[in-house]
Amino acid sequence: MAPPGRSGPSATVQATPIARLPVAEAVVNAIRQDIESGAYAVGDKLQSEATLAAQYGVSRPVVREALRACAALGLTETKTGRGTFVVASSVAGGLRFGKYSLRDLVEARPHVEIPAAGLAAQRRSADDLRQLGALVTAMTAETGTETWVLHDADFHVAIARASGNKVFESIVVEMRDALARQSGALSVVPDRQRRSDEEHRRILEAIQRGDARDATAAMADHLSAVDAALDTILKRK
Repeated sequence: MAPPGRSGPSATVQATPIARLPVAEAVVNAIRQDIESGAYAVGDKLQSEATLAAQYGVSRPVVREALRACAALGLTETKTGRGTFVVASSVAGGLRFGKYSLRDLVEARPHVEIPAAGLAAQRRSADDLRQLGALVTAMTAETGTETWVLHDADFHVAIARASGNKVFESIVVEMRDALARQSGALSVVPDRQRRSDEEHRRILEAIQRGDARDATAAMADHLSAVDAALDTILKRK
């Protein structure tokens, strides 16, 4: 919570219009830089969405998307009716996505989702293929991060369901919210969404062919790329 009578940055923040491509990512990076440089201190309240939109020359929905990403990175917290406050001076190594830590997900996902992809290639039904294809098509066409991350999480759930293994399915369903939050945090990595779409398509194509070896390899490559993108976030200054 901000100290009494204190709202906004602890030092004057020089606001400049943000380039249009990719706008949400640029706004996240600008806010993150202000926080990590000390222009905003822990406890400070950020300006309103309308003010930030005017400062950066973007729409309020873009600012809203950027603030969600900042919250996913553990930098800010939005309190209903009160505004958004800085809660950390940098992205922490102990980053959490809902009730799971980054370490929890990194350690667990390969042991569940890689074999699930292989089984999905062997056991998928026509309905499974239709759902997976529809999700990949929707993700490829989607430009907004908020909707895309939900499709992303649903895609991983659908693969686990297609595996025919109820244990794998229940684990990924349980992780769904954390997966969506993780994807939201990764939206600040340049070109990550497009590259993830390509990775998802390779997984889908292997499952469609019924090729378990390629499906497990494609999922392993995808999770490795996710880990690399997370390292980029944690190391960025």
